[in-house]
Amino acid sequence: MIGLARIGLVAFALACFVSASAASAATQIARSVPIAASAGASGTVQQECQLHSRVPEAIAQAAADVELVDAPNKSGRWLELEISEVHGPGGGPFSGPKWMAVTGKLHERGKVIGSFRAKRLSTGGFVKGTCATLGGCAQAIGRDVAAWLQAPSMNAELGDAR
Repeated sequence: MIGLARIGLVAFALACFVSASAASAATQIARSVPIAASAGASGTVQQECQLHSRVPEAIAQAAADVELVDAPNKSGRWLELEISEVHGPGGGPFSGPKWMAVTGKLHERGKVIGSFRAKRLSTGGFVKGTCATLGGCAQAIGRDVAAWLQAPSMNAELGDAR
């Protein structure tokens, strides 16, 4: 009976170690990502649509192993993101299609192990405003990046970037 108790204790300790290791292997992403000066996002879109936080939140919602942090630990596994393109003229559905693009580099222990460009385009439907349409693009990009994180590659083109 004591032997079984020891085996159980060892199994429990091993399970705790494995789950702690898995938790520490989570990909870290900054809660707020930069919007490139050349992205084309107006000040109004940047302030009202909050894309700098919506993109990382969308990735975290779609990926089980992502942790949002104020500043990534650059000695671990972290995803560097930049919103590289935003086309979101005001006027909701009356101003035509909206789109955004995000670039990313996956770092692990100081080395870049993957990179991508993700882009999503939407007409938004008839009743959606600019921020709602761009928010939908951010959600779709989040799902695209979450899928890419399962098998990262260099220079991947995600979503409508293909």
